[in-house]
Amino acid sequence: MTQDDGDLDSLVRKRIRALRVAQGWSLDELATRARLSPSTLSRIENGQRRLALDQLVTLARAMDTTLDQLVETGTDDVISSPTIDSVHQRMRWTVRAEPGMTVVRQRMTDPPPDNPSRMRAHPGREWLVVLSGTAVLLLGNRRFRVETNQSAEFPTMLPHAIGAEGGPCELLGIFDRDARRGHQRGEDGGDGGGGDGS
Repeated sequence: MTQDDGDLDSLVRKRIRALRVAQGWSLDELATRARLSPSTLSRIENGQRRLALDQLVTLARAMDTTLDQLVETGTDDVISSPTIDSVHQRMRWTVRAEPGMTVVRQRMTDPPPDNPSRMRAHPGREWLVVLSGTAVLLLGNRRFRVETNQSAEFPTMLPHAIGAEGGPCELLGIFDRDARRGHQRGEDGGDGGGGDGS
């Protein structure tokens, strides 16, 4: 066994124990769920028993995770830098574990558009938090003030727009794949004044 194999073996054992403890399960409870004896599970966690693939698959299922997540070692790409869109005053990050998800940080200075025809609607969901200032969210025929540290979540099939109120505001938004695509299509013709947070 190489040093890397030993590191992976130790990591998987620690992960099994950490997941069990996080669920609040005793050895007996997880052993019952995984159809193993408590002593076998204890020896797996403590490194006194060889890790067998069939047991790992069973344990992953019992803990409501996947084998890939149980043995994942990818820690090389922990830190990432944003793509910067200076025209729209945005920073954009992709979420590696969920390639359809995008995180956007945006500074807004304009109020939301007065004209309802400038509100967007498209498939998807959006979540945002106001980092500083006050934002106004137009959602359908409703108007919401979103203060610093408050968040909003909504389906983007509702016509929506976001803008600043009483001065600049900064937002952090998370968009699923459909919401991201809808906003990217909307950007082709410009920002649309007031913006919509993405």
